[in-house]
Amino acid sequence: MDPIVTAQYGMLAATRRFEASAQRTATIGVEGSTASYEQEAVEQISAKHQFTAQLATIRTADAMWKELMALQERP
Repeated sequence: MDPIVTAQYGMLAATRRFEASAQRTATIGVEGSTASYEQEAVEQISAKHQFTAQLATIRTADAMWKELMALQERP
């Protein structure tokens, strides 16, 4: 399993969560809306942290790959 691909899917999921929350936030105050600022703020912060964690995974996998390649080049 490729950790970079997995993390990319995680980033996509976080982006979609954030966008869905932003759309719900835009409906606050509209009759029939069940969204609240508090719930959506928590959702957006959570999505941001999910995205950041996935980005850290990609950076770590990239650093490990570079180190592995450097080890292979050494005599």
